[in-house]
Amino acid sequence: MGKSVLHNLKSKIFLYGPPGSGKSTLGIKLAESLRLPFYDLDEHIQSEAGMTIPEIFQEESEAGFRRREKAQLEKVLTKDWGVIALGGGAMLDAASRKMASSAGPVLCLAAPFETLLARLAATSEERPLLVTNDADRDLGAGLRALLAQRSEHYATFPLQLDTSSADTASLVWEAQILLGTFHVSSMASSAGGIPEDPRGLGYDVRVQAGGLPALGEALRVRGLRGPIALVSDENVAALHLHRPLKSLHEAGYPSQPIVVPAGEDSKDISTLTFLWEAFLEMGLERGSTVVALGGGVVGDLAGFAAASYKRGVPWVAAPTTLLAMADSSLGGKTGIDLRQGKNLVGAFHAPRLVLSDPNTLDTLPEEELRAGLAEVVKAGIIGDPALFNKCAEGWEAVQSDWDEVVRRAMAVKIRVIEADPFEHGPRAALNLGHTVGHAVEMAANFAMKHGQAVAIGMVVEAHLAERVGLAEKGLAEEIAGVLRGLGLPTEVPAGLDKRAILEGMQVDKKRAGGKVRFALPVRVGEVRVGVEVEHLSELEEVW
Repeated sequence: MGKSVLHNLKSKIFLYGPPGSGKSTLGIKLAESLRLPFYDLDEHIQSEAGMTIPEIFQEESEAGFRRREKAQLEKVLTKDWGVIALGGGAMLDAASRKMASSAGPVLCLAAPFETLLARLAATSEERPLLVTNDADRDLGAGLRALLAQRSEHYATFPLQLDTSSADTASLVWEAQILLGTFHVSSMASSAGGIPEDPRGLGYDVRVQAGGLPALGEALRVRGLRGPIALVSDENVAALHLHRPLKSLHEAGYPSQPIVVPAGEDSKDISTLTFLWEAFLEMGLERGSTVVALGGGVVGDLAGFAAASYKRGVPWVAAPTTLLAMADSSLGGKTGIDLRQGKNLVGAFHAPRLVLSDPNTLDTLPEEELRAGLAEVVKAGIIGDPALFNKCAEGWEAVQSDWDEVVRRAMAVKIRVIEADPFEHGPRAALNLGHTVGHAVEMAANFAMKHGQAVAIGMVVEAHLAERVGLAEKGLAEEIAGVLRGLGLPTEVPAGLDKRAILEGMQVDKKRAGGKVRFALPVRVGEVRVGVEVEHLSELEEVW
């Protein structure tokens, strides 16, 4: 499907910027984090030439070096994926810039002059373009001259990262957020029959507007096999099914759509049985792949069907709702509901890829988007105060850049998952708002949207945190104010049976040792997990 597909998949990432901006240092660590190969273009040039860069400049002049640079770039572009550190002038050539930009995102690194100079002075590497005509070969003068020539050029790249911080780990993480590119290594699946990932265990997470039509190529480069069962619901299928189905066919995959009714009622044992039988009918083997195209219900249901069919087959999540992108598509939690409660039967079964295309959000009703923002606010409370503050700016602010909202919300959950993949401790922070929220959903007979119930749950649980002395007074109202600004409810509806809510919490899957354990907010950016509340009647005092 060509280079445009690879760009959509973000299979190649280019690091660019002036000398001393950290392209090699950051690139090595970023490649390690994403489980991608690392290519330093300058090193490849020197290896092939059998000369150092200063020697190439001396023998062939800058023009000769640029020819070698362009030829080496063309070679690297034949690879399926990788993090590529470019020389500081590699994109001055319009053709080279076009080649790279069509194959993947270009992240331009920057730092203040003093930082660049200090880094360059600390190395013994010769840099021909920084040599001035001054007798003392003033490095600073050469750097100033080069920046004067190229600053406007560097500024034309949309993705910019200030690398002046000495904290490489934080820079690597911020780069991943900017790129919408992550790798979750802590939930590797080792079920028999699942083909090996060519880059080792774990799974990729990609946020890319326009990425859904690249699904087939995404599966191909990850070694996933057919036949492909493309599971969706009636609403999503009508809007989006044609693009991924066409992509799968073009990538050579035999594939078949399986469409279930929309809504929470489909997340039951009868629909699960329907999927199992459909898988058998279309000849799915243990090495075949299930793709879940839709919101949280489709992801939970299709993921659990994949986890349980023939003792586990690979699956891919392609979330199409804000709630699913920000929360449910990540972490490998799959399951179905019972009459007594939500998600009471299920399994941890990590997907092989999560591909989120924010363009699909354009087709969502506003009410659905607002409901999904509850999970975004939750992510901000757990681990991203900047995201929480963005949500505090209101509806207009968040809807102006869904791509950033999705990237930042997903990043919070990924960090939590990496720290605690199977919810033995810190991962329980993701339950913020859900202990009360799930019970509210049940009491309302699922007439209320999940995000609306979670919004109410977060406020009630914040009030509870204040009551038990875990949070300072005012936190609940701060959270409620942000949620109200996004058009979300913050109080248990007057007509809802509060006794039924308490009873619903008694069967919550987070209950242990006869007690319900909460994840309660301490402040924005910190959540305490495992907080036991022996007498749930205390909730009656805060709602």
